[in-house]
Amino acid sequence: MSPTPQSIINILDLEPIEQDIYRSKAKESVLSRTFGGQVAAQALVAATRTVGDDKFVHSLHGYFIRPGIADQDTVYIVNRMRDGNSFATRHVEAIQNGEIIFSMQASFHRAGDEGPEHSDLMRTVPHPDEIPEARDTLPASSRALLAEWEDWDIRVVPSDLYEHNKYTPSQQVVWFRSKRRLPDDDTFHVCTLAYMSDMTLLYSAMVPHPGHKVQMASLDHAMWFLRPFRADEWLMYDQVSPSAHGGRALTHGRIFDAQGRLVAMVTQEGLTRTLREGAQPVPSKLPRNESQD
Repeated sequence: MSPTPQSIINILDLEPIEQDIYRSKAKESVLSRTFGGQVAAQALVAATRTVGDDKFVHSLHGYFIRPGIADQDTVYIVNRMRDGNSFATRHVEAIQNGEIIFSMQASFHRAGDEGPEHSDLMRTVPHPDEIPEARDTLPASSRALLAEWEDWDIRVVPSDLYEHNKYTPSQQVVWFRSKRRLPDDDTFHVCTLAYMSDMTLLYSAMVPHPGHKVQMASLDHAMWFLRPFRADEWLMYDQVSPSAHGGRALTHGRIFDAQGRLVAMVTQEGLTRTLREGAQPVPSKLPRNESQD
C-alpha cells in the first residue's frame, strides 16, 4: 500500500462546525491507528482558533486515551477554561465514535513580556547535508511511517559523530524540517512542530536495545515553545530516554534551530512492551513482512 502523502497544510486545515467545535476529515494512511502527532497538532490548531492574536501558545500537555482510527473523522471540542490579561488556558478533547481519544490542555501567554534570558547550548553535530535521509538508516518498522512522511526531511545523526553524555543510557540526534515552504505564520509553525515532535522520539528509547522488538504507542505528550522558529528550516532534535521499565519508556527532546537557539522542549512517555509473536510494532495496514524489521 502506498498512500498519497498528506501535506501539513491539509492536515492542519480543520472545518469549523459549531462555536469552539472543529472537525478533521479522515486522512489516507498506512497506519490503522491515527498518528499521535497528527491528533496533538490538530487539537492545538483548534485551541489556537479560540485565542486572540495577542497571545501565543507556550505549552501543551496531552494524554492519548484511546487509539484513533485513521480512516475516520475526528471532532475537536474546545473548552475556554480561562482568559486573563497575561495568560489564557484551553482544554481540548478529540472525539471519535462518541469517545475521547485524546485530551489536551494548552496555555497561551501574551506577547511582549520581558525578563532574564538564558539557554542550553546545542551539541556539536555534522550538518544535515552530510547525513543521509532517514529512510536509508531507520528500521523497517520506522520506514513504514516514512511512506506518508515524504513531505519531511528526516536525518538521524550517526551515534559516532557526536559526543555522548556518559550518564545518559539512550541518546539520539535527528535533524528534521518540512521540505515544503510553509505559510509565514508563527502559529502555523508551532502547530506543525507539534506534529513533527512525535516523529522518532519514542525510538530513542530503543537505542541501547538493538534488535529488541517492542509494541510502540505514545501515552502522553508535553511541549514547551520557547522561541520563534520555522518548521521549514533545519531543526535539531536532541533526544534522550532517561528510563525504560515495565513496558514503558520515558523520552525527552530539546529542539534547536540551525543557529543553536533552543526553540522547544518535549517530554513523552510511550509504550515499549516486548512484542508478542505475530504482532506489529506499530499497527499498520501493511503486510507483516513489510512492517517488521
